[in-house]
Amino acid sequence: MQILIKNIKELVQVETGQQKLRAMGKEMAQMETVKDAYLLVEDGKIKAFGKMSEWNGTADREFDATGRMVFPTFCDSHTHLVYANSREHEFVDKIRGLSYEEIAKRGGGILNSAKATAAASEDELYDMGQQRLEEAMRLGTGAIEIKSGYGLTTESELKLLRVIRRLKENSPLTIKSNFLGAHGIPMEYRGHQEDYVDLVINEMIPHVADEGLADFIDVFCDQGFFTVEDTARILEAGIKHGMRPKIHANEMAISGGVQVGVKYNAISVDHLEQMGDAEIECLKGTDTMPTILPGCAFFLNLPLSPARRMIEAGLPVAMASDYNPGTSPSCNMQLILSMACIRYRLTPEEALNATTLNTAYAMGVSHELGSIAVGKRANFYITKPIASYEYMPYSYGENKVDRVFLNGVEV
Repeated sequence: MQILIKNIKELVQVETGQQKLRAMGKEMAQMETVKDAYLLVEDGKIKAFGKMSEWNGTADREFDATGRMVFPTFCDSHTHLVYANSREHEFVDKIRGLSYEEIAKRGGGILNSAKATAAASEDELYDMGQQRLEEAMRLGTGAIEIKSGYGLTTESELKLLRVIRRLKENSPLTIKSNFLGAHGIPMEYRGHQEDYVDLVINEMIPHVADEGLADFIDVFCDQGFFTVEDTARILEAGIKHGMRPKIHANEMAISGGVQVGVKYNAISVDHLEQMGDAEIECLKGTDTMPTILPGCAFFLNLPLSPARRMIEAGLPVAMASDYNPGTSPSCNMQLILSMACIRYRLTPEEALNATTLNTAYAMGVSHELGSIAVGKRANFYITKPIASYEYMPYSYGENKVDRVFLNGVEV
């Protein structure tokens, strides 16, 4: 079946030449568009696009986009979307001056969510996850990575990953799963966390691999969490079981997480609020995507990752939501797009590349998502009537998305 989107005011982020898997350095400021355009979809993929004046065919269904623009859907490459409770009481604690580390030390933070997750059933977690995915879709997200990490026991981690698998099977979004058993250190392992690392390596990872539950293996390598040595051991075990590494790194301090991520060919290193020249230099010439999480820095009042310095050094930059109950309780990638421009001083073109093509790369799906290109999956949204594509990051308080299509089907 063919679907035609016609009279598009501007078709944004098209690729007419050789398709890129990511945008790096100065490339991030480059973005092709087609004004007064059409977009043809066939069997869930992009069949053709171009000037409306060039269209002379017919289609099974047509949508008139007069006055509206079409963008590729956002790819959100870092979320903790499956969780059992909100943590607004900790939000108040932060207002009163407690730090994230102080809350974690007294059993809050990740451990709080782990306790609630253990008490929730798989069906309850699935229903909550579905609702959150639907909200993300309404805001223009078409692909998402979901991490475990609120289990911290073998049973609970497997439960979370099974929920993510069910969401994969039943959602029109493209979903990637990430095993993050090394997200926090349970209270009973404080003072001898190497025993918990052994549990992750010798028990959790083999079970996860046996059931084929995870695409990626992840570690929170940071001050007060897992060391570089812990991280290396866990990543090596994950790689042996077919999972590609990702890293939570340098949120609290320069931790060595970037370097260990690069050493093990991590597809991305995420957070990066604390970055020095050595970390930027380490990322040059690698296949690892530096991924910034603006929502977390905003919510926790953390230093801003040096996005401009990284781009000027020739690096790619991705920006994702970090959707989770404790440090970034929002799945709104339109807001992340705005933050990229307002707080990190990216141009609209750079910000769009950071939240689509480069986040698709950080999920391993940029060969089929992240831009408007012939042969890629037909994941796109039609905006409400807007004046220009710059309006997308400019107007940070409204949902500019009118209709969302995933795999060529309106959702």
